[in-house]
Amino acid sequence: MRIWFNKTFSTISAVFNNLRLNAKSGEVTIICTHNHSNAAAFIAADESYLEPHLTGEAYLDWCVEFCQSQRIGLFWPGKEAALISQHHDRFHAIGTQVMSVADAETLSLLDNKAEFYAALPPEVAQTMEFIAVNNLGDFNQAVQQLSKRHGSLCIKPAVSVFGLGFRILDTERDSITHLLKGVEYQIPLAELRQGMVNTRCFGTLLVMEHLAGPEWSVDCAGRHGELLCAVQRKKSPLAGHGQEIDNNPEIQGMVERLAAHYRLNGLFNIQFKEGKNGPRLLEINPRSSGGFGMACLAGVNLARVALQAFNGEKVVVPRIDYGLRVTEVGTPVVLRSVG
Repeated sequence: MRIWFNKTFSTISAVFNNLRLNAKSGEVTIICTHNHSNAAAFIAADESYLEPHLTGEAYLDWCVEFCQSQRIGLFWPGKEAALISQHHDRFHAIGTQVMSVADAETLSLLDNKAEFYAALPPEVAQTMEFIAVNNLGDFNQAVQQLSKRHGSLCIKPAVSVFGLGFRILDTERDSITHLLKGVEYQIPLAELRQGMVNTRCFGTLLVMEHLAGPEWSVDCAGRHGELLCAVQRKKSPLAGHGQEIDNNPEIQGMVERLAAHYRLNGLFNIQFKEGKNGPRLLEINPRSSGGFGMACLAGVNLARVALQAFNGEKVVVPRIDYGLRVTEVGTPVVLRSVG
């Protein structure tokens, strides 16, 4: 089967490697495209091609043409995933199947945490307490209200990836102290307020209770709402101590309900963090995570599970090696330029 992954994150290489693991010769051919000629994902692909700099309908048209010219059997989209999920029929018409994590409405919802949190039924999963704001007045009111119930608050843009923009509100120190002391992921509240004075209206920002406990990243394989396998990676707060393959029943229950509620499919990642009232949902990533390779070390090839399920094959999930401690070690490589 010729499987195409269009432009996505460089960590997709772990998925490529696991798809080929234990596969028969010629069973899987990985095609990767990107608009950067030195994309790291090219290294692990069998075939690599440059994408044009297109978006929207023009990009969709190009994807259909690429699938037809390259005889793609399965398209596993990253870029424009929501748009592509609305047009499976165009790909089916030329003999290409599409692995969409969810429908377009769900994918758009997951991309905006303010809307996602607000729409999430509490019986499915619990989130931290939050208030969405767009100006200084609302921000001040949110801080005042949430501070009555929580000792520490944090902020994050409603639309963000990789935790970009996340900061804990520091009510005691200024930015020069942060700089000299090497304080990370914190921002002085007074200076943030001053910045808001200069920006009367800004993109939606979430003011939230700060969850100070451990964090879990859960790598999952599913089939249209049926959770086939979930591997929990509990992250150590200490640098260099790796991650533990965990089996928290409360998190497992939330993952099962979230997968069913949003009819999640293929590979996806769900993140949690513990607060004073237990684990709370942070986000659902409709893609494989940066730590995907570590999850598969627990004894389950999640990429193969997702592919087998998609192909209608019988899926037998092996035992997960709970308690295993895993990490990643950087390896220097020579980039393969395409173009």
